Amino acid sequence: MHGQIISRILLSATFLASVVIGANVTAQTAPSAPGQARGSQNHAAVEQNPACQKIMQEMPTPVVVCSGLAARGTELALRALEEGAVEVITKPKVGVRDFLHESAVTLVDAVWSASQAHVRPRPVMAAVPRLTADAVLPRKARSQVAGAPNGVIAVGASTGGTEALRVFLTAMPSDCPPIVIVQHMPEGFTRAFAERLNKECTIEVEEARDGSRLQTGKALIAAGNRHMVVNRSGEGLFVQILDGPLVSRHRPSVDVLFRSVAVSVGAKAVGVIMTGMGDDGAQGLGEMNEAGAATIAQDEASCIVFGMPKEAIARGAVNLVVPLERIASAALNVQNGWAGRKEELQKR
Repeated sequence: MHGQIISRILLSATFLASVVIGANVTAQTAPSAPGQARGSQNHAAVEQNPACQKIMQEMPTPVVVCSGLAARGTELALRALEEGAVEVITKPKVGVRDFLHESAVTLVDAVWSASQAHVRPRPVMAAVPRLTADAVLPRKARSQVAGAPNGVIAVGASTGGTEALRVFLTAMPSDCPPIVIVQHMPEGFTRAFAERLNKECTIEVEEARDGSRLQTGKALIAAGNRHMVVNRSGEGLFVQILDGPLVSRHRPSVDVLFRSVAVSVGAKAVGVIMTGMGDDGAQGLGEMNEAGAATIAQDEASCIVFGMPKEAIARGAVNLVVPLERIASAALNVQNGWAGRKEELQKR
């Protein structure tokens, strides 16, 4: 029945455009003509299968995407348009039959408009390799724990991180351990962000510069579009700002920062991973954990996007999962506990 309805709609549009339908719709496809109704058992055809991309490469055809997951402005809709779709129609959360009957005019207009579009073949783009921290900072066999200074708190955040960092940093006392932060943010925004936090916090907050030294009561935020690593100089620590490729799809990368802290500070560090999309920081937090550092993740309930913490937890890289408002106290408690074991650690 659904296939017959789709066929009638497409016939009224003279088979001049292709409709990609997702969200559990199975449609009968017309013969290999320029216009087709394409069905999918996946939740979204263009999300699970690069249908638009394939159509544009093999047989350039105007495409209309119809999916419950492709509302205007969503990542899926934008991706479909980038791959060559002419129009995106949102499928309401009602029965397919009712939707097709009620929205026949809209769908016909979209398909008819698409049939007037002039499309060209799109070249196959080479896949961009997904790089790890090895691309910027090769992993060393063991961390330099002996002689390291009295602790560092390393923090990584992305989507929702600006507010999470505000909550975290305003809770820090003036005598807190040095803090280094990677917040995924475009170049030019991090300095203003740091300056705003500096006005709100008891501690100092600055955008990191090459050679900036880690100090008690100070937080350094990595500059946008540059990687930041922590290095040792005798008993002291300083940051180095590096160019380099995207790591875990980001620059600055949390993985790069965490790896450097694992090497330079080892068991005397605390790693914190906060709200954010993707998995940047999960590998690095695991390396900090292997080096003996305490590792903390923001819990799902307080995250804007439970992506980075979720991935770190799934990899076994996290010692403690706490709500946002308790992360600062948890990190400080770990550091205080380490201070009580300082003599024991120094003998190792």
